[in-house]
Amino acid sequence: MIDHVSIAVRDLELSARFYEPVLAALGLARVVTRPATIGFGKRYPEFWINLRGEMAPVEPGSGVHICLRAKSSAEVDAFHTAALNAGGRSDGAPGLRPHDRVRYYAAFVIDPDGNRIEAVTFPEG
Repeated sequence: MIDHVSIAVRDLELSARFYEPVLAALGLARVVTRPATIGFGKRYPEFWINLRGEMAPVEPGSGVHICLRAKSSAEVDAFHTAALNAGGRSDGAPGLRPHDRVRYYAAFVIDPDGNRIEAVTFPEG
């Protein structure tokens, strides 16, 4: 249903250095580079970062949350590790999160601007 997502960042190059390894863990690469925006995807841009140099950091608890689908728990783990290695903060270590409707495996990170990014997969069994 959703074709692509874009988020605002204060420093495009800093954010690119964060998102390149983080999104690579989920199979996405930089596919478009323009002066004020970078698009990541598999075949076309699915995740954009857009320069907004004057914006304030995202307020904690603001509701900014983007969830990206991973193929496996190993990809979720790699996503989380890449984010921490690239200067992000953990907001929920990789692990199973059982719910009444569905069981899923996820990890949550905070990017350099305060955006909350999740990777999720739905393991069998």
